[in-house]
Amino acid sequence: MLLEIAGNYKTMVQILPELIDVSGYRNDYLSKKMELSPATFSAKKQRGNWSTDEVIKLMSIIENEDVEDYLMLQLMRDAKNEETISTTEFRKEVKKWK
Repeated sequence: MLLEIAGNYKTMVQILPELIDVSGYRNDYLSKKMELSPATFSAKKQRGNWSTDEVIKLMSIIENEDVEDYLMLQLMRDAKNEETISTTEFRKEVKKWK
């Protein structure tokens, strides 16, 4: 579970420039909201060297349905190669919990 959370965060940071573009917000607007100079914002967007606090602040600004859908699609693409179990196997496991 913790590795999944870390992996999801890593994916989100990697695709942050795409999420910014999908959000529809202009870089100058976002840099102002983030209290960064446009040059610093642009450099962070290109290099991906955001602090955790900056990622949280940025995501709170750009959060909308399009961004969430795009992020979910990317997370699903990343998870497609992970090991899965069938519904039957899942039901057997759940019965063991009782």
